[in-house]
Amino acid sequence: MTENPIGVNLTRHIHQTQQAHPEATGELSTILNQIALAAKIVSRKVNRAGLADVLGYTGTENIQGEEVRRLDVLANDVFISAFDHLGNFCVMASEEVDEAIPIPDEYLCGGYSVAFDPLDGSSNIDANVSVGTIFAVHRKISFGPRGDNSDLMQPGNRLVAAGYVVYGSSTMLVMSTGNGVHGFTLDPEIGEFLESHRDIKIPEKGKIYSCNEGNYGYWTEGVRRYVDHIKESDEASGRPYSTRYIGSMVADMHRTLLYGGIFMYPGDLKKDPTTPHGKLRLLYECAPMAFLCEHAGGAASTGRGRVLDVIPESLHQRVPFFAGSTNDVRELESFVAKYEGA
Repeated sequence: MTENPIGVNLTRHIHQTQQAHPEATGELSTILNQIALAAKIVSRKVNRAGLADVLGYTGTENIQGEEVRRLDVLANDVFISAFDHLGNFCVMASEEVDEAIPIPDEYLCGGYSVAFDPLDGSSNIDANVSVGTIFAVHRKISFGPRGDNSDLMQPGNRLVAAGYVVYGSSTMLVMSTGNGVHGFTLDPEIGEFLESHRDIKIPEKGKIYSCNEGNYGYWTEGVRRYVDHIKESDEASGRPYSTRYIGSMVADMHRTLLYGGIFMYPGDLKKDPTTPHGKLRLLYECAPMAFLCEHAGGAASTGRGRVLDVIPESLHQRVPFFAGSTNDVRELESFVAKYEGA
């Protein structure tokens, strides 16, 4: 048999994965293919943003208190429209919407919930910086015919699938269903996501750190000491680390997955000098990225414990986030434990 001349596309990969699990119903496969379709639509809108009069703000704020951009609304509408009629989801949550999003009564409900950030990093879009979409899929655990908040507010260790799409020099979908992390690059000529990064493995230790050091003065002592440490010269230990920070979580985490090192968004003490408050949202940013990181051989932590073990308390809960190469994340945790106590 000759090799497929176009390689493995996303649909084929999903089908082959499903065949390896005879008990599979095909419901998750349908979901992943629909995510890919929505990503293609958003990719086209992002790539034409400067020509299609969708840059700039709407004049409103979202639940996070952030100004909403036109592309935020567009991307949010695309993903809701892609998900609400499938018959596979029981409930949805979006960064752009205050409450859980029910499946309309005219559509069937299915056995999964989905939480998503439709356009992560959108504050950079007017400067033509890479942005992305993040998604997290759980199985339904509620007993009613329709879903509720309990289906969304599950710890990341119960995720069945997670991933992101980065809209950059090329559009790339990176995902995991618990069997490795795989990347697919959109070929615009044929409109297909083709496998470009099989079984991504993050190095055990890296040489890059990624964070917004403008907030250094608000960080806790352990985090400040760690950053000072990795900036010190020590050739035997591979220091100093280089700093790379884009300001779009998807883009920064994509680089970290491929090259190693550590991505950090520490909690800060601006609101409360005794308790650090995180900025990144647990359900649709931190948990799915932690899921990918661990399945690529890395680690993700709040600084004091595994991100995937955090029990959600609200739809838009925020947590400190450190993810990347296992040795780097563990070293960060050791600094937090040493200077801030258990």
